[in-house]
This record gives sequence, C-alpha cells and structure tokens, in this order.
Amino acid sequence: MKIVAINASPRTGWNTSTLVQEAAKGAQAQGAEVQLFDLYKLDKFTGCISCFACKLSPNEGKCVCKDGLAPVLEAIRNADALIIGTPNYLGDVSAGFRALYERLIFQSLTYKKSPQSYNDRKIPVLLIMTSNADEAFYLPIGYKKMLKGYQQTLDTFVGNTKLMIVGNTKQVKDYSRFGWTMFDTQAKDERHEKVFPRERKKAFETGEKMVREPW
Repeated sequence: MKIVAINASPRTGWNTSTLVQEAAKGAQAQGAEVQLFDLYKLDKFTGCISCFACKLSPNEGKCVCKDGLAPVLEAIRNADALIIGTPNYLGDVSAGFRALYERLIFQSLTYKKSPQSYNDRKIPVLLIMTSNADEAFYLPIGYKKMLKGYQQTLDTFVGNTKLMIVGNTKQVKDYSRFGWTMFDTQAKDERHEKVFPRERKKAFETGEKMVREPW
C-alpha cells in the first residue's frame, strides 16, 4: 500500500507536523510505503491558475502546471491513501493547504452533468487540523462548518475523508518571550505534556487503521 503524507504547516517538528508523521509511522508499522512531503519546503508553487488545461484531452483530470506541487499531485494520483495535516490559521486552513486543495480538486471537476469527476479511483483520506483554539469552540465559532466543507469536497473528488481535530495546542516553547498574556501558559505546558502524547497515539493508531481497514 502506498500512502502520501503531507504536512501543510510551515513549521516542522511542531503539532501538525508531528501528528502527520505519527499517522505515517502507524501506516508504516502495518507495512505501508509512505512518501512524506513538507509543503513549505517545496519549490515555489501556487493555487489553481484557471488555465483549464485539465479539462482538455490528453490532460483531462490532470493538472499540467509544472511547479513545486507537480510531484505531490503525481504522488497522490498513484497513492492508495492520503494523510494531510494543516494548522488552523485565522479560522481556515493554511495557505499551502489551500493551494494544494485547489489544484487537487479542480483537476477532477468536469463541469459536466455526468460524470462530475474525472477521478474514478477513490482513496481514503485522513485530514488533521491543529489549532490554538480548543475543539469545544469549533461548533459555536463556525470551524466545524468550515472543516465539513473541506471534508465533503474531498469525499466527492478524492475519497472518504476522516477528520482528526486537535485543539488547544502549545504554539511556542516560551510564551513570555512574546508577551502573550491571554494564555494560561502553565495549563498549555501541562496539556502538551499529558494530553498531546495521547493525540500522537491516536494519530498513529489511525494510520495503522488506514492500512488494515481502509475506509
């Protein structure tokens, strides 16, 4: 089984990156071959440029832009599953995630009544979102609705998508350096030490399940 794992955070070694890697390790533990991409370490790339070449033969369903995302899209095209993680930035996904999302989805959109998608090979997707905001706030402030939109579109054009939300994360090692007085830094430290390891374990186990029991 070939799995593509993507860190759509500019920060490596922190929350999003760690959870993506844990899910990848879980998949590898079940014998999967994993290809990992850090989006912000790739060559320069953009979102969809609306050239519509993906709607014309011989490139129907395939983005033709040759930039940093080209090898990522090609890897996904040949993968059996996809793991992708993004931080919550200003109530939405990261800019890197959004660029990939536009390119990944739009290439499959036919603008025809039937079929609606060029992609007839669906694969399971694990979408991980991390945030400073606690998961309890996702429903009242609209984050649940935002994530549901991405999930439904990925369901339609890529494959069945599971969500993993990890909120109330620790953002920096030393909050005092930035003067961020709105946070209970002791509580952030304690949660990172006691709760985040459980979330890492959950990501690992979900990666295992992706191989054993693809959804």
